[in-house]
Amino acid sequence: MARWDPGTEERLTRAALELYTEHGYDHVTVTQIAERAGITRRSYFRYFPDKREVLFAGSERLPAAIHEAVLGARPAASPLSATLEALAQVGGTLVEHLDRTAERRAVIASSPELQERERTKSAAVTGAIHDALLRRSVDDGSAKVDEESARLVAQLATIALQNAFDRWIDAHGRKNFATCLHAVAASLRDTLTADVGTGRSE
Repeated sequence: MARWDPGTEERLTRAALELYTEHGYDHVTVTQIAERAGITRRSYFRYFPDKREVLFAGSERLPAAIHEAVLGARPAASPLSATLEALAQVGGTLVEHLDRTAERRAVIASSPELQERERTKSAAVTGAIHDALLRRSVDDGSAKVDEESARLVAQLATIALQNAFDRWIDAHGRKNFATCLHAVAASLRDTLTADVGTGRSE
């Protein structure tokens, strides 16, 4: 058996989601997941180090993909616009390959351990955006951005990404990811503009 057979990895992810949904994350073992996917427990560990990581298959590639997309955004775009363009591009590709996202979200919400792993993933995305924005302003003559501004844009963009993903899930396929991200970005801009307009400083 190939070490990284994508078909087996997909079967493991589906089996884990089914079992976690049926019995709860804490009550499912690696052995049960492996058996439902039709492989041995020993083979399971060729794909994932534990029962948690099966829910985050492929997520390790997301920060690098976003980093490259930010670097490739239009040089004339502002840091935030460049980042949102990159997220729309990468997110649109990502969601095409996701399955049973509503179930996955529910399982993660049910477990503090999984929520912590999700926060770690989000932090990696924020770091990738931050680094790309700083490199972009040096390498290709794009709009200059300082450390603090890059960090703020990265944090806002990560929040927008998560909210757009949630909207996409809730839309049940009626909206594409880019539309959801655009709506979140517009709402974010409106909120920030309204706060500035009322003179709020907190």
